[in-house]
Amino acid sequence: MSLILYYGSGSPFAWRVQLALGHKAIAYEAKLLSFSAGDLRQPSFRALNPRGEVPLLLDDGFPLAESAAILEYLDERFPDSPKLFPGDLRERALARRLVREVDCHLARAEVMLTEELFFESNPAERDAARIAEGRALMARELAYFDGLLSAKVFGERFTAADFTLYPFVAMVARYELRQPELALSSEFGLALRAWMTRIEALPYFAQTYPPHWRA
Repeated sequence: MSLILYYGSGSPFAWRVQLALGHKAIAYEAKLLSFSAGDLRQPSFRALNPRGEVPLLLDDGFPLAESAAILEYLDERFPDSPKLFPGDLRERALARRLVREVDCHLARAEVMLTEELFFESNPAERDAARIAEGRALMARELAYFDGLLSAKVFGERFTAADFTLYPFVAMVARYELRQPELALSSEFGLALRAWMTRIEALPYFAQTYPPHWRA
């Protein structure tokens, strides 16, 4: 078995797959690609994923992109390891629903803030109105997911939903490094903070932490 994960440091979409692989205790080779060096534009990588995006899973020559699809694939490819979509029909449907909610709603705020705070290197050129919109949307979504965690909607066992949500929440600290006045961490509720602590205590968490965030 040859399993390779192409990822970018800090990509929340790649990070969820790394957490999922850790959860399932699946051995794999991690290949770190550089956004700034243009690794994702290289013909060799575009041959595997024409969209030039990470994550990309390569399983014995079979390339699979799109993080949500990768999570589903891992559960079916390795059925004897801990499930990402466990339980009965409705429990699995709930996990899929939560993954979609993160990708359809919380990710919108992530895109706005990431594009303005990281893709625009000149602070004077950043769109203040778009940052404010992204901040408001992020705050609203953090409150929403804190409510779901308080109500035990996510459940006690970690699933694909947890590993999808965590990297987006973790991005808050990075935004505040660029623009401290965003103060988005002040929007973390008690349930969200406790849940983050549980994720960060996982034995495989440190291995998945974005390399360039350690500096």
